[in-house]
Amino acid sequence: MKMHRLAIASTSLLAIATFAWAAEVREPVTQLTEVAVTYLERCGGCHGIHGHSAPGEVPSLRGQVGYFLCVPEGRAYLARLPSVALSPLDDQQLAQLLNFVVFELGGAQDGGEAQRYTATEVGQLRQQPLNDVSLAAFRAGLVDRMISRCGAPTSLREYASTMSK
Repeated sequence: MKMHRLAIASTSLLAIATFAWAAEVREPVTQLTEVAVTYLERCGGCHGIHGHSAPGEVPSLRGQVGYFLCVPEGRAYLARLPSVALSPLDDQQLAQLLNFVVFELGGAQDGGEAQRYTATEVGQLRQQPLNDVSLAAFRAGLVDRMISRCGAPTSLREYASTMSK
């Protein structure tokens, strides 16, 4: 009986997320892509259905995370975050998820200097999760470099300042 309730709750949550996704983009959505469903299941609870999270609690992804690709260490950082690197997804699924987050939600542009993640790259990066560093300090340093080198918005600092309080 518990499993049945859990299945109903999961299905209901996915249906609500699908409706909310369609409402925000103002297009009828009959079916989400597999990678969008993976994002909703694995990331959407904290980072928000469309990549907008609670201010100061979790970094918003929408229109921002794509800037991390402008510096090599930022690109690596995204795949080395413990919640990403230690994901049970295989390297190909994780590469697809990172590409969805960075290019669909995050504002990175195809055709520019930003290249899509490959399964091989993700497999190598995730072998070194950022377990032994202060994520707040590491991210803050990356954000400073992204702002000075790439013209990233200073709003990326907002989350870093709330983390250090």
